[in-house]
Order: sequence, then structure tokens, then C-alpha cells
Amino acid sequence: MQTMQAIRLHAFGGPEVLRPEQVAFPEAQDDEVVVRVLAASVNPVDYKTRSGQYPAVKQDQLPVVLGRDICGVVENCGTRAHTLRKGDPIYAMLGRDRGGYAEYVVVKATEGTAPPHNLDPVAAAAVPLAGLTAWQGLFDHGGLQPGQRVLIHGGAGGVGHFAIQFAKACGAFVATTAAGKDLDFVRGLGADQAIDYKAERFEAVVQDIDLVFDLISGETRARSWAVLKSGGILVSTLGPPDEDQARQHSARGAGYMAQPNAAQLQEITRLVEAGKVRPTVERVFPLAEAAEAHRFLESSHPRGKVVLRVAA
Repeated sequence: MQTMQAIRLHAFGGPEVLRPEQVAFPEAQDDEVVVRVLAASVNPVDYKTRSGQYPAVKQDQLPVVLGRDICGVVENCGTRAHTLRKGDPIYAMLGRDRGGYAEYVVVKATEGTAPPHNLDPVAAAAVPLAGLTAWQGLFDHGGLQPGQRVLIHGGAGGVGHFAIQFAKACGAFVATTAAGKDLDFVRGLGADQAIDYKAERFEAVVQDIDLVFDLISGETRARSWAVLKSGGILVSTLGPPDEDQARQHSARGAGYMAQPNAAQLQEITRLVEAGKVRPTVERVFPLAEAAEAHRFLESSHPRGKVVLRVAA
């Protein structure tokens, strides 16, 4: 049996539970392709899953391979994968049933597309999950339009730094909260108003907001209703907002989980290739050091993304 190396999770716990193992080589069915992974992104959902905080993964589903987005090269194709050939570059957000911390992974036709020609594989791997999360939150759920005002909480992080750039490319006014050390960074991404969340109360300096994009939750979310216009919307990646609070402020709330979407990823690719969006990668770790990558992401709140280099 042909095998490959993957980092697998057998039990919930700290980063030390991530173990390199030899596992069966994947097979492509129908319109799927097997991708040789060059780089895989590390996202907060990965460490939440690893520690048992992500409800979509249960103990009886273990072991699993983590990692929801990758960049690589097509290795072989299913019988109905007519648009791709061996050797084609591809990047994708994966469904929850597969993981990218591996030398090879199956990608479905609805998940992957050619990566931006102006990004290397490490930078490209940083895009799919965080980029699609930002895109779907702003446009699918938030309905953001040119000329509107958006407040993005956590603008220096993986999803937030894409959200700032997408909103600016759309023609919106962008306010964002960030740590003091990151204010210049988010301004460089295009933020019109950068707020140090420790030194200022955002509700004292922003108002008449059409869309709050919440990547923080807790007290930050609760305080955000006050800055929304009547009829505005609070969109969160961290569970559904409180319906009673929404009604009290004549506003709407929406919670969601991002989904793979190759067509939207193509839209993001066009923005990257046009120079309107760029991913920021704070640190790169080899695949064997996935546990260290988790420790870094959990403890340091990096700017942009953390990526695993899987192959040269």
C-alpha cells in the first residue's frame, strides 16, 4: 500500500497531541484530484479542533488530519476531472472531511482553482480559508455595498487583514480595531480609521456603521450594537448574535461558518493579481513542526497568517 506522511490528531489536548504518521495515500474519485501539497495554512479552527473546542469534530471521529487550506500541484485526477491535469498548480479551501497537514490531499472541483500567478505557494496557501471567510462575511451575509461604512474587529488577524482589503476594494469606508502595535499595519492595508482597542472605546469614535464584522465576540460584540445604523447588520464568525439585542437596536445579526467556494476564490485571485489584495504571512514552519505552529498562533496573535511548508 502506498503511504504518505501526515500530522494526525488522535486525542484532544495541547499541541503535543499532533503526531507525524504514515497514512494511506488518498485516491481521487469522479471530479476530484489528488494534490501534492506544497504549503498548508494554520488557522484558529485548527487549534480549536485540536483542543476539543470545535463542536463539529467529536471524539469518535478521531483520528483526523487538520488543516483547511492548501496550495499545491495536481498529482492525479479522477475520471471526471476534465479541466485539470497532472502538474497544474491549485489552491483550495478543503471540506471538513479532509485535512491539509499532509503530503497529499484530495481536492474537489467545487473547492479549488489556480492560485494567483504573483504569489508563491506559501503566500497562496494563506489565502483560501481566511479569504473566503472574509468574503462571505462581508458580501454574502453582510451585503456590503460601495459607499457603506464597515467596522472590522480584529483587523490585523488572518481573516481581518483580508476583510480590510476586500472592503476597501469594494469602495467602503473601513474602520477597524487592532492592538496599538498593529495600527500602522492595518492603515497600510487601507483602513480609513484604526482604533487601538486597549486605549480607546471604539463606540466613542465611530458611529453610523452599516456593517460590523465581528471576529472577536464577547464584550466587543455586545458593545458593537451601539455603533450600527438603524437597519444595520452585525455579522460574526463566532456564533449567532443575540436576536433580542438586534431587535433592541433596530438592527440585524448573522452568524455563519465559511464554506469552500471555487468561484469566489477565483474572484479573490483576480483581486490579488490586480494588486488590490495581498496576504501577510507572519511565520512559516515545516510540516513536522505543526505543534510549534499551533503554539505560536495561539499565544502570539500574529499579523496575518501562519503557514506550514510541506514540500520544497
